[in-house]
Amino acid sequence: MSTGILGRKVGMTQIFDERGSLMGVTVIEAGSCRVLRVRTLEKDGYRAVQLGYGTRRRPIKPDKGQVPEGAPVPAFVREVRLHADAPDPAVGEAVPVTVFGVGDRVDVTGISRGHGFQGGVRRHHFGRGPMAHGSKYHRGPGSLSARTSGGGGRVHPGRKMPGHLGAVRRTVQDLEVVRVDEGRGLILVKGSVPGARGGYVIVRPSVKARAKGGRRA
Repeated sequence: MSTGILGRKVGMTQIFDERGSLMGVTVIEAGSCRVLRVRTLEKDGYRAVQLGYGTRRRPIKPDKGQVPEGAPVPAFVREVRLHADAPDPAVGEAVPVTVFGVGDRVDVTGISRGHGFQGGVRRHHFGRGPMAHGSKYHRGPGSLSARTSGGGGRVHPGRKMPGHLGAVRRTVQDLEVVRVDEGRGLILVKGSVPGARGGYVIVRPSVKARAKGGRRA
């Protein structure tokens, strides 16, 4: 089977473990993930599967060409690699949430929450200036460049400045799967994952756990 699954972040809640300790978990709904296309070594040079999750409400013609004729167009499509010894799945086959079990370590990738245009204090954790009444500098970015001669009188690329914050692809590594609800298609992982409620995520086996010889889904 594939080395990952697609899903949707439902939100966060709290559960008790076997010792009675309270922990915060993220609920991921991944019950309607299906195989759309299979990549093979002979044709594509690598082994992977293209997965689709959900259903697009208003699909356009190019989206319809990516799925078998008559099949619903998924709202979220991504590719994940296959294990070296795993057989090729069939197109249209459902990927169950049981590809992960309790105790597995996973990496979860999603799009972080967008915060719009922000200043340097919030975006890059700059320190502020004096807050006295005579100060002309409180939360400004400060000096941006050096002298004006010798090619230095310009803002160099990569300068940390105010700008758009968030809404970028982020991965949280090495989270623990604490519960799998096959009936409702839910995976509960300990801790938080990127994105707002309702955002799409990719769940893969943890890279760090594989490096340490941990369990692989």
